Amino acid sequence: ITMNPGYAGRSELPDNLKALFRPCAMMVPDYALIGEISLMSFGFKRGRPLARKMVATFKLCSEQLSAQDHYDYGMRAVKSVITAAGNLKRDFPEDDEEVLLLRGLMDVNTPKFLAHDLPLFEGIISDLFPGVTKPDADYDDLIGALEVACRDLKVQPVPAFIDKVIQLYEMTVVRHGLMLVGPTGGGKTMCYRALRLAQTALAFAGSQTYHKTKCVCLNPKSITMGQLYGDFDEATHEWTDGVLACYMRDLSEEPGPDKKWMMFDGPVDAIWIENMNTV
Repeated sequence: ITMNPGYAGRSELPDNLKALFRPCAMMVPDYALIGEISLMSFGFKRGRPLARKMVATFKLCSEQLSAQDHYDYGMRAVKSVITAAGNLKRDFPEDDEEVLLLRGLMDVNTPKFLAHDLPLFEGIISDLFPGVTKPDADYDDLIGALEVACRDLKVQPVPAFIDKVIQLYEMTVVRHGLMLVGPTGGGKTMCYRALRLAQTALAFAGSQTYHKTKCVCLNPKSITMGQLYGDFDEATHEWTDGVLACYMRDLSEEPGPDKKWMMFDGPVDAIWIENMNTV
């Protein structure tokens, strides 16, 4: 039983039950060693120095950047950087490995940092990777499709918005699930709608990189937990599927390479988001 003391999403064990289990303290793993082995498995020849640089980047970020709820420098962040760098290694096997890791670090971390933390992050990166610059990725076709999508959505394709949509696309490549956070009216909904329209348009135009995207959207706070995830009726002992289970079944039964997004458009709290771990 893993315990998170004082965490809202998990219930505390009663003391009489706690007494039956032997407590076991956990220690922080050696990220550098895990990173080195993972990078080697992706085909990196210089796994050890690169893993050390990656760990140093996260350590410096945790010390120098502002404290935000959504900043994460743990194992998950390390894993997603390694996955991003590994995907780049597969696509560009002859490129300099430092550049590939730099791109992985930038692609995964830049989207989540606030504007005032970005110069600090860029300073940390330039100190750890002196003389290495990140090459610009080729997104000309996506940017063209996004400008058309913005016209359809009646929003202006300003550079900051286009950058955010491209960052969202880069995130969908390395993550199974992700969260768009920001203030009301910040452009979160338009961001994913624009990407969905652009990807679908490019797929219809015959692109091999982008796939047709189907999106189902629901508000998790507008219904009860039982209606969202499913409920067990105490009286009849029958199980009733929730909205999420029905959507999940419909989308998983559709064959083909099309992308399927389940969008929970609403405020986040520990109670409903915690159940996602078991989904």
